[in-house]
Amino acid sequence: MPAAKPPPARVLFLALLLLTLARAEAAEPAPLPPFSAPGSTQLHPGWKVSGLPAKYAVATTRFEPTTMGSDTVLKVQSERSYGTLVHGWRGPAPAALQWRWRLDQPVHGADIATKAGDDSALKVCVAFDQPLADMPFLQRQALRLAQAASDTPLPPATLCYLWDTRYPAGTRMRNAHSARVRYLVVQGAESPMGQWHTQRRQPARDFLQVFGDESQTVPPVLAVAVGADSDNTGGASLAYLADLHWAP
Repeated sequence: MPAAKPPPARVLFLALLLLTLARAEAAEPAPLPPFSAPGSTQLHPGWKVSGLPAKYAVATTRFEPTTMGSDTVLKVQSERSYGTLVHGWRGPAPAALQWRWRLDQPVHGADIATKAGDDSALKVCVAFDQPLADMPFLQRQALRLAQAASDTPLPPATLCYLWDTRYPAGTRMRNAHSARVRYLVVQGAESPMGQWHTQRRQPARDFLQVFGDESQTVPPVLAVAVGADSDNTGGASLAYLADLHWAP
């Protein structure tokens, strides 16, 4: 048989171009938008506030851009309330997620190990599109029922980074209401309040730490969220967040 002809130069060029673009896309994921423009009190339209359905009669946590010194930051305030600020970012998990946060008032009596105390003054969450087949059968069925009854899609797996004043940093725990949400305390009882702290996490690695009993591979990201709630304890909290972004 005659030897195969080498591909035309334009084919080689196109292949190299596509490979370069793919590498650039992997290295530079689409950015998360800022919570607001500098000096603005309006949330960026890419971020959506979500509370509990009206039938629960629970107030929604407040997310308000505010000025602190020369910076525009996100003020997160709960009062017997529940709420998340969500951005529907989708794609493979980037290398790192970074932010600054500050806790001024914790939720007194909160205890994430119990249903009655499952409140948090500040959390940053990453939702993953985990395959249903990876979940235990009963949890898979429970999620399907919950999704059918919900007005909004429910993510199959959510990892929440917490600032918690009861447990130390490094604590891992399942949500007391649903194993589809899992906690990783990254700022713990030992952390001083009233001052800024910087966090840098690797969501893919952390997903395998908290959901590795179900999945051995990291599914795509479905959304990124900020949250605070005090509806279970009937308490209140005040915290601030800034500079949430994907990092290489």
